[in-house]
Amino acid sequence: MSSLNLGTWPRPTSMLNTPSHLLPLFHTLTLTTTLPKLASGTPKLISSFPLVSAVPTKEHTVTTQEIQLQDTPLNFDFKGYMIAKAHTVNQALDAAIALRDPHKIHQAMRYSLLAGGKRVRPVLCIAACELVGGTEATAIPAACAVEMIHTMSLIHDDLPCMDNDDLRRGKPTNHKVYGEDVAVLAGDALLAFAFEHVAASTEGVSPSRVVRAIGELAKSIGTEGLVAGQVVDIDSEGVANVGLETLEFIHVHKTAALLEAAVVLGAIVGGGSDEEVEKLRKFARCIGLLFQVVDDILDVTKSSEELGKTAGKDLVADKVTYPKLLGIDKSKEFAQELLKDAKEQLSGFDPPKAAPLFALTNYIAYRQN
Repeated sequence: MSSLNLGTWPRPTSMLNTPSHLLPLFHTLTLTTTLPKLASGTPKLISSFPLVSAVPTKEHTVTTQEIQLQDTPLNFDFKGYMIAKAHTVNQALDAAIALRDPHKIHQAMRYSLLAGGKRVRPVLCIAACELVGGTEATAIPAACAVEMIHTMSLIHDDLPCMDNDDLRRGKPTNHKVYGEDVAVLAGDALLAFAFEHVAASTEGVSPSRVVRAIGELAKSIGTEGLVAGQVVDIDSEGVANVGLETLEFIHVHKTAALLEAAVVLGAIVGGGSDEEVEKLRKFARCIGLLFQVVDDILDVTKSSEELGKTAGKDLVADKVTYPKLLGIDKSKEFAQELLKDAKEQLSGFDPPKAAPLFALTNYIAYRQN
């Protein structure tokens, strides 16, 4: 899709070499406006933007054997890493938005921001920063800013005028607790403070890099990012002829853009070279799409209790999703090759330093909620 201005990417042309024993683990999606058929009838990607998605049909634990780069096994404690990083992020978020006057708005901000969650975006930011030679402390303001903006998007997405959801992360949504008016303002406040936090709290980074990071973050959520995807998503509800091109646009902008920003911000403030930043950008685009497609499938395969949010809402709203357009069979055939492409973007980096991002890729693919 040249209209997306996402750069030219080589895309996999064969999905025929996936080991048969791995296919049941995945549901995978591909998007393109034209789907030429290979000999087997499997769609062949022609879009310039890579799409990755995978979701298991049963519980899966990421193992040391899976966390490898260039066939080099790494002894990496992913669970311990995630727990430690999430704890650091939670402490930083708690400190960044203290309970102060006016109490009601800060209570509402903190209610959603500190409600839990996987903290995938801030951990991606930290991992990218450390990969290029930066430190956790350097990345924390940017990591928190991304999570603040993500939380804003959830608060607004749950509003009656949007998805009209009552449950988020296993708790009543913000507007159910504080009212629609305060929920809107809480989201607005989180959005504004995110940029203030990056500008005022980032230390040991040159002003030019801080400005560059702020620009990346702004672009990811405006009319070239999240907002664009959300608008097209709304316009597509109930429309019978929505195709894969539109679905690609929605997911690239609505979800993948902010995940991309998380990784790119980490690489920028960590001192990464232009080449490193762009390679990590490509990696992030892959996992960004992977994340959303997994969400699409989980929405129709898991219960509200398992997800911690209302299940089946896309079906009720008659939204276009990958399962709706492609089904499961073709998705299974496509997953392994695309997931491999996401991981290959990490080649060339120091394997031990890249292990967290490699493991996060597996986690996003195999998560259950």
